[in-house]
Amino acid sequence: MHDIVSRLITIKKEIQSKNSTAEIIAITKTFPIKHILPLINYGHHHFGENKVQEAVEKWTDIKKDFSNIKLHMVGKLQTNKVKFALGLFDYIHSLDNIKLAKKISLEQKKLNKKIKIFIQVNIGNESQKSGLAPDKVSEFLSISTKELDLEIIGLMCLPPYNEDSSKYFKEMKKLLSSTQLTQLSMGMSNDYLEAIEYNSTFLRIGTKIFGERN
Repeated sequence: MHDIVSRLITIKKEIQSKNSTAEIIAITKTFPIKHILPLINYGHHHFGENKVQEAVEKWTDIKKDFSNIKLHMVGKLQTNKVKFALGLFDYIHSLDNIKLAKKISLEQKKLNKKIKIFIQVNIGNESQKSGLAPDKVSEFLSISTKELDLEIIGLMCLPPYNEDSSKYFKEMKKLLSSTQLTQLSMGMSNDYLEAIEYNSTFLRIGTKIFGERN
């Protein structure tokens, strides 16, 4: 069995042992398709990219051959890339401003396609990071769903690096419970086990599956 597949299976077993049904998004940014194919052939469905152009080049043909693949945009999405993103991705994890929400809404109407979206929350209140302040989520969610007709399914966060993620995951779980949303995108290679303790439903795991990026 391929190393990448066996690492994925190990992670799946860990998650199941915690009685979690969280989905693993294999983060494939910078890795060529030949590295990713073992997972595709194994039957893994969820993959994540953080740059639209790289994703279009890598995934356009593969998605035609494997119709069950679900592609997640996990990086910052520029408004001028929305049209291309909506043509390829099934999920967006990084909605954090009205301008972007309006652009997605407009392009969705043109394409007659609904995409599943997470609102990115700046849970650590870090000036260098994207994301909405927690106290702005409720109003933003209301505008996005009622006025712009977006399919918002959950919240996403990136906790501060080099801090204990658990306290931020706890805050995210609480924030989610104040909405009608059901999905949480949180937890990466270094803290996914903590994330599932706080009911994360999507884990964004790259290094732990594919190894270090060059």
